[in-house]
Amino acid sequence: MVAMAQTPPSAERLRAIDGFLAESWADQARHDDRLRDLAVEVRFDRGVAHLSGEVAEQAELRLVRDRVGRLAGVLGVWGRVRVGGRDPVVVDLGCGATKQWPGNLGLDIFPAPGVDAVADLSGSLPLADDSVDVFFAVHILEHLIDFLSLVDECHRVLRPGGVLHVMSPWWRHVNAVADPTHVRLLDVQTVKGICLQRPPGTPRWYPLHVGCDGASIFADLTPLPPGADGPNPSHLARFFD
Repeated sequence: MVAMAQTPPSAERLRAIDGFLAESWADQARHDDRLRDLAVEVRFDRGVAHLSGEVAEQAELRLVRDRVGRLAGVLGVWGRVRVGGRDPVVVDLGCGATKQWPGNLGLDIFPAPGVDAVADLSGSLPLADDSVDVFFAVHILEHLIDFLSLVDECHRVLRPGGVLHVMSPWWRHVNAVADPTHVRLLDVQTVKGICLQRPPGTPRWYPLHVGCDGASIFADLTPLPPGADGPNPSHLARFFD
């Protein structure tokens, strides 16, 4: 199926959407007994929900992000939440001088003020198995000829319940081709391929949320352990053809 062109929302409309989402979430949190007493703050920025605060266990964080992600208009659910009194280990891939949050570990192939460790992201990450809670791959996959090796490394390094956040230019938008260092074009269906269409024996992902605003694609993915059930058709139908 050919993707139809979209026009990204104006800045004014994005502010209005964020206001609508904030009101919708506040109303949901007031009326859902499971959410009312959780110490999680949800802030919306251009359709992306940013979670902060603290929960007692991973299941509570999964509940919050699932309920936030069901709001129409949410493009991604990015989190930095303490679980059981422990700060999450958050890694920015290809961060350059700017991290998504201060205190994140920054990895990049070039030294810069925000880079904590120099690493070739097309190779092995200098991180131990099951050692990271959150990866940010913001405007990085489109720069890699083979980004699947990086995705596989993220799967290896993420703890159970961890999340890989992806943001990349949408292939139909001029931003995807205007930068001559971009070597890959991505679509929401690319994320479907990552999660569902890879050979047996390769790392498997569960798509928590996938969206497109007409300029960028967003994906929140969590690793599936060997033998685990994948997403059901009704969940996939929210994101993919």
